[in-house]
Amino acid sequence: MEYSLFSRRNEAIDMLRGLTMLLMVFVNDFWTVGGVPHFLEHFAMLEDGMGVSDVVFPMFLFAMGMSVPYAIENRFAKGCSGESTLSHILSRTLALLLMGVFIVNSEDGFSSVAGYGVNFYRIMMVMAFFLIWNSYPKEFRAKRWLQAAGLAILAFLALTFRTPEGGFFSAGWWGILGLIGWAYCFCAVTYLLCRRKPFRIAFVWLALCVANLLLTQMRDGSYLIEGPSFIADMADALRLGNASSAIMASGGMLFSLAESRLSSRRCTVRIGCALAAAVISALAAALFHHWWIISKLLGTLPWCLYVTSLSICLYLILRILESYGKTGWFRPVKASGTATLTVYMMPYVLYSILAVFGVYTIDWLTGALGLLKCALFSLLCTALAALAGRSGIKLKI
Repeated sequence: MEYSLFSRRNEAIDMLRGLTMLLMVFVNDFWTVGGVPHFLEHFAMLEDGMGVSDVVFPMFLFAMGMSVPYAIENRFAKGCSGESTLSHILSRTLALLLMGVFIVNSEDGFSSVAGYGVNFYRIMMVMAFFLIWNSYPKEFRAKRWLQAAGLAILAFLALTFRTPEGGFFSAGWWGILGLIGWAYCFCAVTYLLCRRKPFRIAFVWLALCVANLLLTQMRDGSYLIEGPSFIADMADALRLGNASSAIMASGGMLFSLAESRLSSRRCTVRIGCALAAAVISALAAALFHHWWIISKLLGTLPWCLYVTSLSICLYLILRILESYGKTGWFRPVKASGTATLTVYMMPYVLYSILAVFGVYTIDWLTGALGLLKCALFSLLCTALAALAGRSGIKLKI
């Protein structure tokens, strides 16, 4: 396998990640408007199907998985050891988990022993994130002091946080960033252990699919394995749930490896193999759909496989455009693919600022105008992230 290919930046992955983040901010803004068509929204847990909102998160996981070989091989190319790479993986995971937990605690009711409100909490939270994980210049001497200040802010927020019932700061669930963190950790460690044996990564992906089938509710409400089991215990220990997130991320990782293996083949062969992978994934989804519904909230295998097929097709289109140099259209929103985490944080600040001034739109902005507002909001978050990046402010974990 040509591992040197992973040392080159893959612009198509940046575009896939960026477009997915743009779409994520777009659909996450639906709560501010009314009259959103059902096909754009999340489908209910037992509703057999998926809306556009149900595609965004798994597609982002797929793009993240695709980037794992590039990130790790790039570290090895720079002379980093396996031990330091593992430490880097664990530190990135911890960062995502911490961010996820702090965000989640601001979403389900809020109180405080210090008298501040949720808007202050969110603004200070995001400020602390940037203080700790900003991409500082190497020669910046105040870095440690700013990071210490960020940690102090998070400690203050956690200690003074209370739920409306008087409960304390806790990890009730990890949030979107936390789920991304656990999936990233599993896939990155798997790649680190199996990077010279790609067939083992394929075996891991298949094992995750089997675990998903065994642990996920079927159409009739039953499970292939009823009650406690070794597989369920192992999945819980590895923080995999029913393995749906890990399936998407490891699927992206496996696709990157397959693309690398085929790098010396003709373009038509590579395109044909990618299309074959997309078709096989869709056919497998249709097969398992006989016994499991399509459901993001249940994390069913048909949902995973259909989104995998869509992700491959979209990436293939972007890869072809990249090969012909037709990527100028992406430059205005490039920050969504290169400063993705910064873009993700922008809504929390903007919502809080707007709330302080009492600006709300859900009562009067609906339908097509509402969707236009959500699209413009997504572009605004990307523009602000780009502006922040030019000022030396960018989250990097």
